[in-house]
Amino acid sequence: MSARTRAFVAFGALALGLLAVPAGAQAPKNVPPWPATPAPTVAAPASQPSTDIAYGAFQRGYYITAFNEASKRAQQNDPTAMTLLGEIYAQGRGVGRDAKAAQWYKLAAAGGDRDAMFALAMFNFQGRAGARDLSEAARLLESAAKLGHAGAAYNLGLLYMQGEQVGQDFMRAGELFTLAAEGGNPEAQYALATMYKEGRGVTKDMSKAMRLMQQASIAGNVDAMVEFAIAQFNGDGTPKDEAAAGRLFLKAAYLNNPVAQNRVARIFMAGRGLPADPIEALKWHMISKAAGASDPDLDVFTAKQTPDVRDAADKAAKKWLSNVAPSRP
Repeated sequence: MSARTRAFVAFGALALGLLAVPAGAQAPKNVPPWPATPAPTVAAPASQPSTDIAYGAFQRGYYITAFNEASKRAQQNDPTAMTLLGEIYAQGRGVGRDAKAAQWYKLAAAGGDRDAMFALAMFNFQGRAGARDLSEAARLLESAAKLGHAGAAYNLGLLYMQGEQVGQDFMRAGELFTLAAEGGNPEAQYALATMYKEGRGVTKDMSKAMRLMQQASIAGNVDAMVEFAIAQFNGDGTPKDEAAAGRLFLKAAYLNNPVAQNRVARIFMAGRGLPADPIEALKWHMISKAAGASDPDLDVFTAKQTPDVRDAADKAAKKWLSNVAPSRP
């Protein structure tokens, strides 16, 4: 998968609720809108030097140069250059944000550019190409997925999971998630892992589920981090490793996941996976509680601590919350 295609994979993932969380845990509150607002950074394939110049200029922030170079290539019917022009207008980089974005995406899609197909599909979901046209969006996702676009395959898989614009078909969703996962899409890896874990659309296989969960976790999917850490801590489908789980929970906690924050608080309370630390336990409990993750056991633990411990934890929690509060939904 090219750098340019990898950039477009992140373009507007359709958050249709496929965000599994540990049993009894609250669903994440930071789910992006459906579909998410696109903000990709693009890079050119190495096949056309002139287009490379345009994409390189775009990545370095030289938007007028990128526009001029892409315009030259577009006059020679270069679909990748047309896609870049669409992106420039879509983001309003160096030019005003303009409906010309959709026009260039349409020309590039007609020329067979899968990134343009995907971008145009997102435009149709959002109503940025005129009236919202969900059927056309699904058609474009299908076309881009057939050309190997990982993001399109993932989003189309979500549609099949939910039965939106296409008939609900878990098996087809699994096939599409597999294509996207093999293309390096961490959201697809997480979704497919969930399917293997539950045996929905694919044969239940905890080993495959955990391998995919680990891949998604390494790639930065926070929900996957939490689920894989839980599996590691319990030795469920993967070798038991409380220390590794503790580190992964802590990483997800710092990424502001309330479930991870609650688990980290419990780990610091028990001293399993990470050294026991009542101040850290109380701090993370206060932080997760502020996000709505209640925990009676930690409440009892908090009440047993000395005033000095509670005060230190309270100061640390308030400092954290004051820093991250603006980013909380």
